[in-house]
Amino acid sequence: MDVYDIAAGLPGIDVLRQRCKALAVLECVIDGGAPYYGYTQWGDDEAALMSNDGGDEWAVVFTGDGAFIRVFDHESAMSPYRDPDRGVWPGLTDGIPAVLSPQLKEPAFSDESGRFLATAVLWRLAGDDRWGAGAGITFPPSRGPYDPGPDGSAMLEILLDDIVDRFVEFAGDYYEMEVDRVVVEHVVAHRPLSDAVVRALNPHATVADLRRDVAAIGYPVTVM
Repeated sequence: MDVYDIAAGLPGIDVLRQRCKALAVLECVIDGGAPYYGYTQWGDDEAALMSNDGGDEWAVVFTGDGAFIRVFDHESAMSPYRDPDRGVWPGLTDGIPAVLSPQLKEPAFSDESGRFLATAVLWRLAGDDRWGAGAGITFPPSRGPYDPGPDGSAMLEILLDDIVDRFVEFAGDYYEMEVDRVVVEHVVAHRPLSDAVVRALNPHATVADLRRDVAAIGYPVTVM
């Protein structure tokens, strides 16, 4: 799995935003601590964020012009840390639209010297019919049969069409808990959050407990 495979499988911007919000809500209900998946205001824009606290992360920035995705896999052979000058992999950002190029200077995506750090980059303008990525990237060779891919973009697979099943699997692996697929499907479909849905994910929480955080994400809740 590489950035081109992900680009071919990702949904349009509006659906992607909805899926990102759903992941953040599911995470908010299950674990009120530092989120694995989050969604936040990003200056004048919005951003979906993933961090595993192990050096791997991705961000989807939704702007008025489109969307920008940055992935960083700290173990990837494509990491800028492979290079004394910390240059990104050749071709990684070639062709990025000018209106999205300021994301390459975003401090949160840069090292202490202001150099952009990424192992995969994707973008899509509001009027585009597909996702873009740097053209003609030559990927490093596979590291074996269990190699998830060269650039860390496989971390975005949870945003593809099988997001419900992937989140159920994620919750089982990460939280060691069984999650009702129907409940996850409810949240992914952006149906209003109710106490019944919340308690199915976390018996110690209620909509009232989460209302402010869920509202900040921009997800609907049942009117009390």
